[in-house]
Amino acid sequence: MPRGRYSLHDTHDHTLLAEEHFHCAPGPSGWRYVSQLTTPSGDHAGSVDLAIDELGRPIRLELHAASWQVRGAALDGVTWVRTDPTGTEATEGNVRAHAFTGTSPAFLIAAARLLRLTPSAPATRVRLVAFTDPVLAPRTLDQSWALIAREAHPTDNDPLIVDAYQVTALDTGEQHTVHIAGDVVLAAPGIELEHLESPPSTFD
Repeated sequence: MPRGRYSLHDTHDHTLLAEEHFHCAPGPSGWRYVSQLTTPSGDHAGSVDLAIDELGRPIRLELHAASWQVRGAALDGVTWVRTDPTGTEATEGNVRAHAFTGTSPAFLIAAARLLRLTPSAPATRVRLVAFTDPVLAPRTLDQSWALIAREAHPTDNDPLIVDAYQVTALDTGEQHTVHIAGDVVLAAPGIELEHLESPPSTFD
């Protein structure tokens, strides 16, 4: 069960926005990721609880940020309920999309599991619902993902397989690279792996 800490940065000026303390593990029904977020001063900033099935589809999502809450799952596309800080207003949403996304590294792992790309495969288009900080506002976006490299890095035990994905925002054409090993993001825009207590899990 990998356990560790990511730092989340502004992608423009690299300002530290939060630290995400996480643990994750594959299980009989898929994969689950749980994390707590803290501000640079150490205050609680939110949480992420994402479970995906063996095909990479979100079977449960719960996000908390700035007293806002989102609960969602794959249902007729993806469906969610967003609740305001007072708990009196709840708004339901539904979009014909494949999965959710957001600032947490968990969503990158989930997208990679959903797409199951191979190095020789063409880029694959995916529609996602992003929940944007700080109030978890939903926004639908389209991306294309391509697995551009797969490398084995020697370790004291088994080789560490690192996949490099090229992710393109289809509305702007902006491209970036995401490096993933098993169920851990090694590097991505705005995301740095600061500490890892145990090796990444491998998926079948």
